[in-house]
This record gives sequence, structure tokens and C-alpha cells, in this order.
Amino acid sequence: MAAAPFVTIRPLRPEDVPEADLVAWGALRRAVPPEQLPDEAVRSPRGRGRIAHVLATDPGGCWVAEAGGEVVGVALAIMREGLWGLSLFGVRADHHALGIGTRLLAPALAYGDGARSGIILSSEHPAAMRQYARAGFTLHPAVAAAGMLDRALLPAGLRSRPADLSDEGDRATIDRASRHVRGASHGADVDAMGAFGWELLVLPGQGWAAHRDGSPGLVAASTAAAARDLALSCLASAPGGTSVHLDFITAANQWAVEVALDQRLALSPEGPVFARGALGPMAPYLPSGAFL
Repeated sequence: MAAAPFVTIRPLRPEDVPEADLVAWGALRRAVPPEQLPDEAVRSPRGRGRIAHVLATDPGGCWVAEAGGEVVGVALAIMREGLWGLSLFGVRADHHALGIGTRLLAPALAYGDGARSGIILSSEHPAAMRQYARAGFTLHPAVAAAGMLDRALLPAGLRSRPADLSDEGDRATIDRASRHVRGASHGADVDAMGAFGWELLVLPGQGWAAHRDGSPGLVAASTAAAARDLALSCLASAPGGTSVHLDFITAANQWAVEVALDQRLALSPEGPVFARGALGPMAPYLPSGAFL
């Protein structure tokens, strides 16, 4: 269906951030289980901060759809050392099926022209998956794991510890692990994650992870054993009685499946990971929804 003529696709501006956040959250929250929904007073500043961060680092990758003076869609793309990634993409529900998503995604994709590689973490929405596949990305099926944490199942002797971003050694570990799994460091996104409520862990010389209330939001390591230690260390940080989850587990990351099963978490289908170009092995790796 052709896009409505009153819809304008234009660059995101700083004053758009609050509206863009509401549009994005409206699209994302449908995929979040009720027990994982954050308090809005906590979520809103983080969501706005995430968008403002990407606007600061990648203004050329930030676009909105505007209709009647309102933001009705948002697309954020990032570039990190030749890796293009789709950080955020959503259209307001009352503007679906108008072709807006296709128009909005186009300039975000164009921001990656000449990139060595690309990653998209997809929802299960059929239209989104169709667009990503048509854009030349390869589909990698994924599952998620979730459930109440039983601390008695956690092993002893975990070696990961809180990261010190002022320490050159920890920074080097983070950069090496990210480049190993995806071919690019996370750069300034590491500091942003710390600012937006993520706790960062490092296994010196081997990898790093970021978690929020014990649920890993990103794991990147040189070996499956290191990734397992990092993920379990994240889970060990969860408050008592907390539901935890691991997301975007692909077939290349059986270590994460083993962690989930050992901790008696339930596996369920999740939107796939789309990738193209000269990436790393994408393992051992659990990508971040915002920062890939």
C-alpha cells in the first residue's frame, strides 16, 4: 500500500527525542512480557537518553516520520568501525500498513552504504522481517530464555568482576572481545550503557558483559567458557525472587542454551538476528538490543 502523502520522513532533531521515545516504546513494549515491563519513571529517562546518545554519535543515521506535526515513526542506525547496525525502529500502531516503515527504513539503511557489515535484531513482526531480508540480510533464527532465578543452581567459583572503565586493561578486554565476535568495538556505547543503568562485568583478557538486575543485555567473549562465566555472573547479580532473561540466542551460541537449561529457564521463539557482510563469528555473543 502506498504511503500516506501527509507523512514526511526527515532527520531526527533534539526536540523530537521525547516523542520519538514514546513511539519507540509503544512499538517495543508489545514484545515485552508483563513481568519484565519496567517502571515508566525509570524507563523514560533511559529511553530518551538512548536516543539522545545515538543522535550525538550518529546524527546521519537518525530519522523520524512526521504526520500532522507529530512523530509517528523513528529509525536509528549506528556505525562502529565499519559495522552498521539498526539500533531502534518503530512506527506508531495507528499508522501501520501505510508504507511508512519502508520509507523510514530507507535512509537509515542508506547511512550504512559502504559499511563492511551489518546487524539487525528483529521483532517477530512479519513486515519487519520481510524488509530486512529484502535488504540483503541473512536470517539467523533465535530463541530467548526466561524464568525465576533459583540461586541454588548457580555454580561457585565464578571469576567475572565489575568492570572499571578507567582501567586501560578492562577497556582493552572490552574492545578485543567486541571486535572478536562482531568485527567492531562498542566504543562510546560502553560508557552510555553504564550511564543508562547497565552494570558492566569483565573477565580480564577474555570478555565482558552488561546486565540490568541480573539479566544479561550483552555478552561478548573469546571463548564459550568465558561467555558462560560472564552470563552466570550476571545472573548471580540478580536480586532475590527476580525473573531473569537471556535474549537473541542463535544456533552459534549453544553455550547460552546450556546456561539457560542448567538454570531451568524456559526457552521460547524470538525475533531473528539478521546479519550481512564481513562480521566476526557472532559467537560467543549475546547482542544488545540498542547497541548490537
